[in-house]
Amino acid sequence: MSWDEWESLKAEAAQRQSTRMRLNGAPASPGGSGDLVVNDDDLGAIGHDAYLLHGRLSKDGDKARPSTFDASIALLNGNFVSGSELLKVHDRWNTQLRTLLDACARISNHLDYSKSTHAKDDADIQGELMAVSKIDEHFK
Repeated sequence: MSWDEWESLKAEAAQRQSTRMRLNGAPASPGGSGDLVVNDDDLGAIGHDAYLLHGRLSKDGDKARPSTFDASIALLNGNFVSGSELLKVHDRWNTQLRTLLDACARISNHLDYSKSTHAKDDADIQGELMAVSKIDEHFK
């Protein structure tokens, strides 16, 4: 590679880098302005669905647990190897079910928290802007 080729490649790389760096915004996409928009209705609907899923999983996800446990114990007592394997399935199911229940609860709680926090922030900002607009009235 010659020195001129090297300099040309460096210049091209620098030009590509400068067009990628955007500190104060993002280019507008065809579907919107690039700004983050959150609607309380969307948050509420997702949070409600997570809450409903948590309730159904709590009830329906545990139906097979007692009979699976009883079957595994019966197989173990009968000296069947499959009894210990069925017990592993039972334990893994319970672990995964608790993880999923925890995730649904976290999603629901987080979205409720986000919704109320954004509403409080909006009210605070509105109050601050109203105070500034009242001051501006005195300077006119």
